[in-house]
Amino acid sequence: MVPLSRQIVRVQYLPISTQLRQPSTMTSSNNPSPTPQKDTLTSNPSTWHNSSLLSVTQITPPGLALLFRTATSMRTLVHTNGGGDDRFHHKLLGTVFYEASTRTSCSFQAAMLRLGGKVLHVDAGRGGNSSSSSKGESLEDTIRCLECYVDVTVLRHFSVGSVPSVALGGGTCKPVINAGDGVGEHPTQALLDMFTIWDELGLCLENGVEDEEDTREKKHEGPLVVVMLGDLKHGRTVHSLAMLLARSSMKHELVLRYCCPPSLAMPSYVQEYVGSFAGVTQEECADLKEAVRDAHVLYVTRVQKERFDSVEAYEDVKGAYIVDTTIMECAPPNMIVMHPLPRVDEISTEVDKDPRACYFRQMENGMFVRMAILALILGCP
Repeated sequence: MVPLSRQIVRVQYLPISTQLRQPSTMTSSNNPSPTPQKDTLTSNPSTWHNSSLLSVTQITPPGLALLFRTATSMRTLVHTNGGGDDRFHHKLLGTVFYEASTRTSCSFQAAMLRLGGKVLHVDAGRGGNSSSSSKGESLEDTIRCLECYVDVTVLRHFSVGSVPSVALGGGTCKPVINAGDGVGEHPTQALLDMFTIWDELGLCLENGVEDEEDTREKKHEGPLVVVMLGDLKHGRTVHSLAMLLARSSMKHELVLRYCCPPSLAMPSYVQEYVGSFAGVTQEECADLKEAVRDAHVLYVTRVQKERFDSVEAYEDVKGAYIVDTTIMECAPPNMIVMHPLPRVDEISTEVDKDPRACYFRQMENGMFVRMAILALILGCP
């Protein structure tokens, strides 16, 4: 067998500027630049109150620590206090989805309802219940009208940069949460993914989460090796997670290992952003068995058929990697398997019985993290 060091190719990227930049137009590009924001979301809850959440680049390490503490308290609330409370009494959440969603939409709705609020849902996609988009109304006008009725809006749209454009364009005055902008970012998914990694492995963060308030038994030591597998080109979840992992200031060195077909490589703008942080190594490894041998996290993504220009292009890479019991036998006993779901055939159902498979625990964490996000934005932590 070829040694692991020969199977894995380390790659270096030049840093890019992370200064505040407001997108002026929407784009459907498959290779966008990230939408950096000022580091406004800190450990001070007042920085979250009435703020929009558009990109992981907004969140400082102390802000991440605050979010994790709040999410942990939400989990305790749900599990031990009758399922929730009524702190959002008379608060209303608007959810507007121009692309299909099950988990993101339902977890935000569940988060709001468990804290005593109500939800106004708009299915704005093709065949949905919104007539405004079919009449040609602009996205900006739709959101400005909806915010007349609600306290915070969760928005998913098919165009990269669309959600930040709406929120930063000056027309809205209430918070907007990015639930996915095309193949751009999905910040709340990255936050729940990061929370899951932190919780499952017992990671340490720089800013006090691991101190007196951290009662977890497991404590990860040494470098953290995260394998990102599958459709890294179109997967907005891995775009946001890679950037969040790089900037989270964990007390661990980070290795991001990309395993994908050549045509589905991680976009260069993500690689460049990740490469601008110290203590982060990026690697490429085409052999999945070799990639997982020393991994702590295997993050699997489906090949997104709806993002391809042709059926033929999709068929060329469909099923390129499948996680099954053979792959799991090559992985360490403490490695966790994650997936943002839905899955197609990239994880065999036989893996579900493996205690290392945590994708359904990951989905439950999504509700707790989104409860915490809403609580902080609405000033009710």
